[in-house]
Order: sequence, then C-alpha cells, then structure tokens
Amino acid sequence: MKRRFLFLATLMLGSLAFGPLVDVAKACPMCKAANETNDALPRAYMYSILFMLAVPASVLTGFGIGFYRLSKQQPSTPDTGILDDDQLDRSLDESHSPADDESRDR
Repeated sequence: MKRRFLFLATLMLGSLAFGPLVDVAKACPMCKAANETNDALPRAYMYSILFMLAVPASVLTGFGIGFYRLSKQQPSTPDTGILDDDQLDRSLDESHSPADDESRDR
C-alpha cells in the first residue's frame, strides 16, 4: 500500500513539475487549415472525436454488464428425474399423511 501511494505521489509531482515544459500538441496541417476556415468547424470536429471515442466504450460497457449479469444468474440444473436429499425429504413429507398410518395399523 505504501509503495502504491509513493508511486502515485511521484507520478503526480512529475506531471505537475514537467507539464509546463512540454510543447502544445499541434494538429496535422490539413486538419489545422480546415478548422481555421469556419468558426463552427472546430466544435464539430471535437464532437466527432468524442463520438468516435464514446461508441466503443459504450459497446464494451454493454458487453461487460451483460456478462456480469450472466455470471450472477443461478445455473439452471437439468431435470434428470433424480432427486437430491432435500427434494427427496420434501416428497416423502408430502406423500406421508396420518391417514396412511391408520390404514397400516389395521
């Protein structure tokens, strides 16, 4: 636990210390030229990137939720006609009635 905290603290301090030294990322020349011609185009370009990132994440999240629900379902046991101990006790209790005892005693 202490090692993990030390790693995270070093990572945070490193990113804060060396972050301002890194140059700003630049787009390719064609994308930059296309986005500078219209004011609404950069916003549309940003939304298209967000959409392309959101679709795979949504699909993978859907599969993850589906597999999680499948793993939490109780496995269905096939009806083989063989009773386990609890089912056998219940069936014996249901089939046994006090009238059967009286007819057997006679």
